[in-house]
Amino acid sequence: MKESGFGPVRVNPNDILTVYPIPSSENHTNVLAWVETTKGTELMTAIDATADTAKELSTAVNGQTLGDAFFNSVLRSVKVQIQDGRQLKRVEVVDEMGGIVMTLQGGYRGYTQGSRSNEYNLDASGIGIGIGKGWSLKVVCGQE
Repeated sequence: MKESGFGPVRVNPNDILTVYPIPSSENHTNVLAWVETTKGTELMTAIDATADTAKELSTAVNGQTLGDAFFNSVLRSVKVQIQDGRQLKRVEVVDEMGGIVMTLQGGYRGYTQGSRSNEYNLDASGIGIGIGKGWSLKVVCGQE
């Protein structure tokens, strides 16, 4: 079982602090993903994602897709966390034509049987895929 604590964080006067979880309705969940590329690491979100439906992730700061935010860079890692007790079925890297370039299998986080981490529903590193314009990152979540 993998887990870790938070290091010290400095909050500047012009920072915006968002507290999660944001409430979601039945058969929906909220998703946070830390996406690392050769351009850096960015928080991406999918708010109120419907169960068993692919939902596009967008950057938390300005709502850009994977291809808009990271065009012409290389995807290195994806770490995804969803609400407690919910299942992350998969993460899809989708090209500009709608073709699935890669699928990453997720799972449960925390106290659930089969969980591998208290932190993430998916922790994938060493990916190495070049990101094109119009590409997106989508998540498919399950119900409790």
